[in-house]
Amino acid sequence: MSDRGPRGEDTVDGRQVNAKQGSYLTDAGVDQTDAKPHSDVFQYNMNYPSLGQCVIINNKNFQRNTGLKVRNGTEKDEENVKDTFSNLGFKIKICRDQTVSQIRYLLTEVSKEDHSKSAMFACVLLSHGEDGRIFGTDDCIELKELFALFRGDCCKSLVGKPKLFFIQACRGSGLDAGIECDSESEEETQRIPVEADFLYVYSTAPGYYSWRNVANGSWFISSLCEMLSKYSKQLEIMQIMTRVNHKVALDFKSCSNLPGFDGMKQIPCIVSMLTKELYLLK
Repeated sequence: MSDRGPRGEDTVDGRQVNAKQGSYLTDAGVDQTDAKPHSDVFQYNMNYPSLGQCVIINNKNFQRNTGLKVRNGTEKDEENVKDTFSNLGFKIKICRDQTVSQIRYLLTEVSKEDHSKSAMFACVLLSHGEDGRIFGTDDCIELKELFALFRGDCCKSLVGKPKLFFIQACRGSGLDAGIECDSESEEETQRIPVEADFLYVYSTAPGYYSWRNVANGSWFISSLCEMLSKYSKQLEIMQIMTRVNHKVALDFKSCSNLPGFDGMKQIPCIVSMLTKELYLLK
């Protein structure tokens, strides 16, 4: 596959390797849209005054004691997410270079807000990471602590509504070299699990690096925004996320001068506790 995009360096969102990396491959095309199912029983209600809030936490610079390098290219991710999610109808809130305590405080306050007029909530985390953790500028925090703020028993105004988290960060130091292959009924009262209605989409599989291009942004976020922009009017969210997986898996590979880091691949990871189909159209 030829390189048709502007050249830039690929790097990873973990404890960064000392590698000079090159450009990534671009979109080779995806197939046509599918028809929208007709059943409302299995679809989330979008009939709210607002689609909801999208909180973007973008950490680029880190304190020296963390051993983490500057995440060049993350500003491109932020711009891409802001444009894409605002075009979808989300109200955007951006916070940059947040410490652990600032991240915790920010999301705690957001979870306490009244979301009763919103159809859903979204959060995009752009930072370095390890498996199960995300880095503030000074230290790391367990992702599950942040997710728990929006559980049904903690954030009542989002009960039964989608809570979407998109995480661009490493989940370990593994490298994927790739392998060759051939071309409901409604009730008056209901009890639902407090962990229900979450969607977590990680940029990479557990234990692996997550690649970011210093000129064009991360493979995952660029693919996420492209697929959302193309298909949010026709496809259900899990279909869109599968197309994100397809694009990242097939259209990108690293180009590195560091031994063992050349030609590496990446696959995002979708973890869904959604209980209905989600269409992003109001």
